[in-house]
Amino acid sequence: MTQSNQPRTIQIFDTTLRDGEQSPGAAIAPERKIIIARQLARLGIDVIEPGFAVSSPGEFAAIRQISRELQGVEIVGFARAVKGDIDAAVKATQDAARRRLHIFISSSDIHLQYQLRMSRAEVIARTREVLAYGKQFVQEIEFSAMDATRSDLDFLTELTEVAISEGATIINLPDTLGYALPEEISHMFTSVRRRARGGDTVRYSAHCHDDLGLAAANSLAAVRAGASQVEVTVNGIGERAGNCSLEELVMILDTRASAIGVKTNINQSEIFETSRLVSRMMHFPVAFNKPIVGRNAFQHESGIHQDGLLKNRSTYEIMDPEAMGIPRSMIVLGKHSGRHAIKHRLAEFGIELEGEQLDAVYAAFKIKADSQKMVTDEQLIRIAGEQTETQPDPYVLTDLQVMSGSRSVRSATVTLRDCSGREAVYAAAGAGPLEAVISCIRQGIPDASELEDLELHSLTTGEDAHGEAVVSVLMNGERYRGTSVHADIVFAAAEAYVAACNAAILSSRVHKSNNKSVDNVDNI
Repeated sequence: MTQSNQPRTIQIFDTTLRDGEQSPGAAIAPERKIIIARQLARLGIDVIEPGFAVSSPGEFAAIRQISRELQGVEIVGFARAVKGDIDAAVKATQDAARRRLHIFISSSDIHLQYQLRMSRAEVIARTREVLAYGKQFVQEIEFSAMDATRSDLDFLTELTEVAISEGATIINLPDTLGYALPEEISHMFTSVRRRARGGDTVRYSAHCHDDLGLAAANSLAAVRAGASQVEVTVNGIGERAGNCSLEELVMILDTRASAIGVKTNINQSEIFETSRLVSRMMHFPVAFNKPIVGRNAFQHESGIHQDGLLKNRSTYEIMDPEAMGIPRSMIVLGKHSGRHAIKHRLAEFGIELEGEQLDAVYAAFKIKADSQKMVTDEQLIRIAGEQTETQPDPYVLTDLQVMSGSRSVRSATVTLRDCSGREAVYAAAGAGPLEAVISCIRQGIPDASELEDLELHSLTTGEDAHGEAVVSVLMNGERYRGTSVHADIVFAAAEAYVAACNAAILSSRVHKSNNKSVDNVDNI
């Protein structure tokens, strides 16, 4: 805590568009950088590092547009300790309302010997030269001693002193290789701050990589040792194993605020949308078990956990996913699920079961759960229909035919059965097979929801390979999800889309019914 007993504010420096883009396969077009930058601004990021201006004309243009457009965010121009880099960074960010120059040079002996081929004295001289050069353009300069955690502490302290004397206002001590332990990070920051002349006149920043899975822990250690800024990326993307994950660090600081005594300016309700946008734009999937934003982060299969959650969410959750914009879907139906969870999930779709009917559905559910890892909502609804001799699903996909090829327009026919048992066939064409199929389904389902997102996952390999499709749709501002597993991935995607539409329609009916009941009570 500060002297006024108020939590200290930690600046969040986002380098998704610079360090994050260095992830193999994550490079994006300049126009997509601008879209992500706008979302980062909505998220409440304090400082954005939008790229490496000298690397290409497209990169330069994107940084310049971001600098012009996002006037409420501090923009960083990234540069090696080279005058040409500095010139490009300064020019690209010249229209920013607030800007910073970020200059880095290696400080570890192994980098000096094998990468820079420079002596310590030469690194000191180069640092003096480039910082003095950069200072004539901007007041705010961040200096990074690359590979600081593997550097000699005496030399690191000396280099920091030189940087401060030449006008650096922020000192970044990065764990470039993700090598350090939290106690080593704490010792490094504390020692440099105390030993470097002028060390108490500047701010400190942490930039930790995740090679040993310690990026968030090391960033937290730096904060506790006095760092007032942490450099992060959305979804933890970046070189090799990535950087400190923005969402993980922010939620650590928020969830344990009383123990840590700091806060951030992040708008938590935008966390999930930012994660999904970066994942889509960079074609970089998020691991199912990724903390905070992973698919399983707030889902529970154990019957004991599910029972506790249905009674009180805090029994098995320490954060509120909906506060981060994450759709509420806490219960996963699998072989460990109990009757309470099955009854609860069916009730969400307006299907009320008791006694022998519930027992029959539960028994059939268990058989299904033993044959696959997870039972989807549409499978559960279908099981309920079979045991009660009804069709609870508004629509069922009964047949699909697709004509595809390298030269022809893709065409599809889809057969749908509604809850009255009537079947109808629909045909459409599209640029791809999925577009054609979705067009068919939209004809057959008048209330078809807007397809927001599609995820495809390979579950098995070989000739009998199966794929999982996960579709998200939007209806009246609410997000609904459908899943399907099939050997034909196009069929799986189509079935998942129908399932998501069914979930939206059923939930809408339940919502209207509940509202009508409330209105009737009010009129009594």
